[in-house]
Amino acid sequence: MVDEGEGQELRDTVKRLEATVAALEARLAKLEAREPSRSVAEPGSPAVTPSAVAPEQRDLEAHVGTYWLSRLGIVALIVGIAYLITYHFGELGVLARVGAGYLLSAGLGAFGLWLARRHQLFGRIVFGGGLALAYFVTYALHFIPAVRVIDSEVLALVLLAGFVVAIVTIAHRMQSETVAGIALFLGLHTGMLSDITAFTLLSTTLLATGALFFLVRNRWVIVPLSSLVAVYSTHVVWAVRTGHMAPGAPESDRLFLSLAFLTLYFLLFSVALLVRPRDLPVRASLAFTLLNWVGLTSLGAYEVSQEQHSRLFSFLLVVAVAHGAGAAVSRLQRAPAALTHTYLALTAVTFALAMPAHYEDVALVAAWTVTGLVAGLAARGVESQVLGAVGVLILYVALGACEWETPGRLTLLTGLVVAFVLVERGGTVRVAGLPAPEARLPFTAICAVGAGLSLVALVGARMPEGLVTLGWVIAAFLLFGVGFAVRERWYRLAALAVLGLALGRLVLLDVAKLPADQRVLTFILLGVMLLVVSYTYTRLRDRRG
Repeated sequence: MVDEGEGQELRDTVKRLEATVAALEARLAKLEAREPSRSVAEPGSPAVTPSAVAPEQRDLEAHVGTYWLSRLGIVALIVGIAYLITYHFGELGVLARVGAGYLLSAGLGAFGLWLARRHQLFGRIVFGGGLALAYFVTYALHFIPAVRVIDSEVLALVLLAGFVVAIVTIAHRMQSETVAGIALFLGLHTGMLSDITAFTLLSTTLLATGALFFLVRNRWVIVPLSSLVAVYSTHVVWAVRTGHMAPGAPESDRLFLSLAFLTLYFLLFSVALLVRPRDLPVRASLAFTLLNWVGLTSLGAYEVSQEQHSRLFSFLLVVAVAHGAGAAVSRLQRAPAALTHTYLALTAVTFALAMPAHYEDVALVAAWTVTGLVAGLAARGVESQVLGAVGVLILYVALGACEWETPGRLTLLTGLVVAFVLVERGGTVRVAGLPAPEARLPFTAICAVGAGLSLVALVGARMPEGLVTLGWVIAAFLLFGVGFAVRERWYRLAALAVLGLALGRLVLLDVAKLPADQRVLTFILLGVMLLVVSYTYTRLRDRRG
C-alpha cells in the first residue's frame, strides 16, 4: 500500500509531465503555423530549407571544365576526323572509304553510349558527335572528291534526308536536346570545310528542317537557334567565294538561285516560329525574328547590290512586305504582343533602308519623313511602343540628312516639325506600371526635342547671318505656341531650353559683335516675345486659380 508521501510525489510527477506535454504541444503549434511561410511560398513551388536559403554560386572553373571543354573537344575531334576523311581516304578503295568512315562514326557513337551509363551528359555529347560524323561521311560520299562513290545528286540528297530523319528520330526518342544539338550543329558546320555549292546549301536546309522539328514539336530553342545561325553562316561563306555555286551559269541565274535559298530559309524559320508562337518564351521568339531578318536582309541586299543594284529597292520592299505579313499572321495566331510589334518595327526599318536605293537628296529626306510619320501614327492603332520609337528614330534620321540638303530645305523642315507633333499626339502607348500621364513622358520629350530642333533649323535658315540669335528666339516663341496649343508642357520646356541658349549667345557673343541696328532689333523683339510668353503664363495661372 502506497503511503501518502509517495502518493503526493507521484501526483507532482504527473503534473510536471502534463505541463511538459502542454508546452511541447504549444511549441509544435507555433512551428506548424510558421512553416508554410518559410517553406511554401506559393502552391507548387519547391520547399525552402535552411540549407537552400542562400543559392549556391556556380563554380566557374567546374562549369568551364565540364560544359564547355566537352563541347569544344567534340567539335575539334569531329573536324579533325573530317579533314582526315577529306585528305587521306582517297588512298583507300571504294568499300574501304565507306566502311572506314562509318566504322569510325559507329565506334564513336558506341563509346558515347557506354560513357552515358556513368556520365549521361558527357556520354550523350560524344554520341552526338558520332551521329554528326556519320552525317558527314554520308555527305562526303557525293561531294568530297577524295571519297566520292555516288555520282547521282538526287540519290545523295535522298540519303542525306534519310540520315537527318534518323538523327531527329534518335534524339526525339532519347528526349535529349544535347544529342540533337551536337549532331545537327556539327553536321551544319562540317559542310563548310570545303567548297560550298548548291548541294551544300541543300544539305544544310535539310539539317535546318530537322532542327525546326524540335522547335515545333518539343519547343526546344537552342538547337533551332544555332541551326539558324549556321545556315546563314554557310551562305555567308558561299557569298564571299564567288563562282562555286553554279559554275558557268549566267549571273542572273546565280542571283536567282541565291535568293531562292534565302527565301527558303526565311520561310522555314518563320513558319516554324508562327505555328505555335504562344508556347515559346518571348525572348526566344524575338531572337528568332531578329536573326532571321538580319540574315535575309543583309545577305540578300549584298547579293542584289553585287549583281543588279537597280533591283535593291524592289528586294527590300519585298522583305518589308514579308515582315508585315508576319505581323498579321502573328496577330491572327494570338502571339505575344512583343512578337507582333517586332515584326511591325522591322517592317518600318526595312522600308527606311530601302529608300536610299531609289531616292536621293530632297526626295530621300521626304521619303524618310513620310515613312517615320506613317510608322509613328500606326503605332497608335496597334498600341506599339516599339513601332512608335522606330518612327521617331526615322524622323531623326531625316532631320539629320536635311542639314546637308539645300534645295527644298525649308519645306522639308516644315514637314518634319508637323511630323514630330503629329507622331507625339498619336503616341498614346501606355507603359505598364506607370500612371497614364507619366507613361508618355519619354516619348513626348523625344518628339518635343525633335520638333524644337526642326524649328530652330527652319527659322535659322531664313534669318540673315547676323540675326541667328533672333532666329533662335523666334523658334522658341513658336515652340511656346505649339506647347500652349496642344497643352503639352514638354514643348514649352524645349522652348525654354532654346530660349536659354539664345540668351547665352546674345550675352556672350552678339552684344559685342552685332552692329547697332541689329542689336536694337534683337533686344526689342526679344523683350516683346518674352513679355508675350510671360503674359500667357499669367493668364493660364489665373484661370487655374
